[in-house]
Amino acid sequence: MKQLRTSPPPPDAEELRVWVLESVDQLRALRVGLIDALNAYTPEAHDALADVPDRMVLVVTELATNALKYGIPPTTVRLMRTRDEFVLDVADHDLTAIPELAHTRPLNAGGRGLHIANAFALDVGWYASSTTKHIWAAFPLLG
Repeated sequence: MKQLRTSPPPPDAEELRVWVLESVDQLRALRVGLIDALNAYTPEAHDALADVPDRMVLVVTELATNALKYGIPPTTVRLMRTRDEFVLDVADHDLTAIPELAHTRPLNAGGRGLHIANAFALDVGWYASSTTKHIWAAFPLLG
């Protein structure tokens, strides 16, 4: 299993879209907006993303839900892009909780969002700024 590393996302990642969420009621709009953005920023020559959008929607839903439930609002979701990857960055304002993989919790106890991110993303990491804690996940540009 990949480990969660402490680092910012790739430095060449260009911000494409930003969503600010105050409640889980906004998750549906986030998912729709993410799919629209992925379609808008996919190179025309390679318009077949295969299952990448589905994996990204699942990961962003898990990470944003955790940030909304356990973090301090607002939750900010950024879609970024490098030359070869899409990057999702989910931030909340709780600097007291360090993200950790839930290895020993029962399956119904929650804490599986990072496992899902690790399973579906190319790379996953986290970092903190002076006001926010970020978890990011990178996905291939093409399926």
